[in-house]
Amino acid sequence: MKKFMDKDFLLSTPTAVTLFHDYAAKMPIIDYHCHINPREIAEDRKFENITQVWLGGDHYKWRLMRSAGVDEKYITGDASDREKFQKWAEVLGKAIGNPLLHWSHLELQRFFGYEGVLNGDTAEEVWNLCNEKLASPEMSVRGLIRQSNVKVICTTDDPIDSLEWHKLIAEDSTCDIEVYPAWRPDKAMNIEKPDFADYMAKLSAASGMEIKTYADLKAALVNRMDFFGSMNCKVSDHALEYVYYAPAEESELEAIFAKKMNGESLSDIEVKRFKTMFMVFCGGEYHKRGWVMQLHYGAKRDNNTRMFEKLGPDTGYDCINNYAPSSETADFLNALEINDKLPKTIIYSLNPNDNQAIDTILGCFQSSEAVSKIQHGSAWWFNDNKTGMRDQIISLGNLGYLAGFVGMLTDSRSFLSYPRHEYFRRILCDVLGELTENGEFPDDIKTLGEIVSDISYNNTKNYFGF
Repeated sequence: MKKFMDKDFLLSTPTAVTLFHDYAAKMPIIDYHCHINPREIAEDRKFENITQVWLGGDHYKWRLMRSAGVDEKYITGDASDREKFQKWAEVLGKAIGNPLLHWSHLELQRFFGYEGVLNGDTAEEVWNLCNEKLASPEMSVRGLIRQSNVKVICTTDDPIDSLEWHKLIAEDSTCDIEVYPAWRPDKAMNIEKPDFADYMAKLSAASGMEIKTYADLKAALVNRMDFFGSMNCKVSDHALEYVYYAPAEESELEAIFAKKMNGESLSDIEVKRFKTMFMVFCGGEYHKRGWVMQLHYGAKRDNNTRMFEKLGPDTGYDCINNYAPSSETADFLNALEINDKLPKTIIYSLNPNDNQAIDTILGCFQSSEAVSKIQHGSAWWFNDNKTGMRDQIISLGNLGYLAGFVGMLTDSRSFLSYPRHEYFRRILCDVLGELTENGEFPDDIKTLGEIVSDISYNNTKNYFGF
């Protein structure tokens, strides 16, 4: 029997062991999509205890605790940090099959040197060990990032954001970590939302441009893109129900925008047409600026109304949405390509059933502009587990060019989440090792090592231009 999470964890062949330890493990990290707070990097925050850095804001853990019957008091409620940690430890000790068991123990091993097993019985020992470690200077936010060999971080930022913390980080000579904003204009696109007009007022203030028409909205967005570009933004991100395609003329878009601003309700098709052309406009701007466009779709959000009203969004009440027509994704990309305005694009679906559809769409729009110009993003959210990662890697290998893949990202709000890159790299090496030892790829360790190193870091650096 193998030891629990030893040095060769998830590596089932000698080739996989070599690829991970000799190649993947030493590569730096570019975390090109996450939700961490740049203020905490600028201020180099220190955490008082493990609960603050581990459980605060982590809806993955909250969701598992609820499934285990833990009272909300110990999740997002007023229980003490020690009580919350105890409940988490008790749940984690029985979390067989869940990636949180692996992520959590990788984090305990890498940051705190704890090689044991966290459960209800060991909670006190681990609580004391972690809190003692967190008191040391190297366990500040920047220290945790440096320990993880992270070179670049892209946060997620609204067009109205002042980016003041990014500016402070860039001007801080003591900070050797590159932290860039990422453009996330969902609120400017979501015309069906009741607070859309209020957001237009905020965007007007941020851009210094009065927004009365759809043309004004586009001008304001260009203004803010220029500002983000001045702060070294190189990537956008969009959260979509699915990738829309319902084209409309400019006059129709002006009429839809005017209706909304006048307080009138919009039909579903009007909303879809507005969002389609909003995305076409943005895609063209990204192509002009050399930005990468990320499309995240397939989530049905905030399903528990009672808890949403109590806790708000991003608290663990989302699920996979099965509806994502691949035909519209292809038509949207084609609408940009036909006018030579298609930017580098990364496509993520929350539904793993979309893997093959995405991988066949990619092949329709690749070009010599970049290696794998259109990417199938790494297994996301509910899929960033062993099965989901393997399936995404295998699908991309079957139908595309796996060697050109830009690899893993954290998509996290935690500064302890960087071992997720290690988790991904172990799985990648295991898949490649299996193919090689089964005679499906030559026993060429030099080429295999290059592929692993490229997917772990080099492809990302070249693709985004960091």
